[in-house]
Amino acid sequence: MGKDLHKLCIRVPKVFDWVARQVDLPLISFDNEELDALFCFDDTTTPAETLADFLENFPGFTVQAVLQDQTVICQEIQQTNGRQELSVTMPDGDTVDLEKVKVLLKGLLVVNIFDANGNLLLTSDPIPFATAQTFFLCAPEGTDVFCHMTYFQADAEIILTDDFEQLDISIVLCLDVQMEALVKLEVEGAYCKPRPELPITDLVCPEDRFPPQCPEIFPGKHGKHCIPK
Repeated sequence: MGKDLHKLCIRVPKVFDWVARQVDLPLISFDNEELDALFCFDDTTTPAETLADFLENFPGFTVQAVLQDQTVICQEIQQTNGRQELSVTMPDGDTVDLEKVKVLLKGLLVVNIFDANGNLLLTSDPIPFATAQTFFLCAPEGTDVFCHMTYFQADAEIILTDDFEQLDISIVLCLDVQMEALVKLEVEGAYCKPRPELPITDLVCPEDRFPPQCPEIFPGKHGKHCIPK
């Protein structure tokens, strides 16, 4: 095996820094006319003037916030003068030069309202959420931000009292941020070759072309003719 090793030059992404952060977004609230405009209940079988009037017909209703996955965007916020360099003191007393990186994450969610039996009653219009986070990272010129959301939880609550007609949405998410750049590395390795295919029978074409037989009863041990028993 050793004699097959060579010095190779490969082009790969190098991670310069990598952090993860939990973010608690400020409470998102809608009340009164804003709340009524968020849901379309005029064309339902139980039309009403307000959402509160509509929900009076459904005691025990529940509310669920749902992320629209395809709408999530995470990207660097371009700063006017570029990434600012700062000297940061580490816990052990050493100092290190880091760059100030700002990241924007945004997306859409909807709120579903169900009756007491779990049947969907209403779905809200898309509701935007966003957060801008500042990080101090090893992010020299030439590196790019790669960020994504690794966790998302949204809880929604509709409050209907004499004093409040309100929808509150609380959001907790986890943001994963990496600084990367393509680099060329010299490594020692062997060139790869394709492996041989395994002898797997093509499952599209079944081997058993006839239904399974019952030889114990038909044609039987002494059967001589292929006739019904």
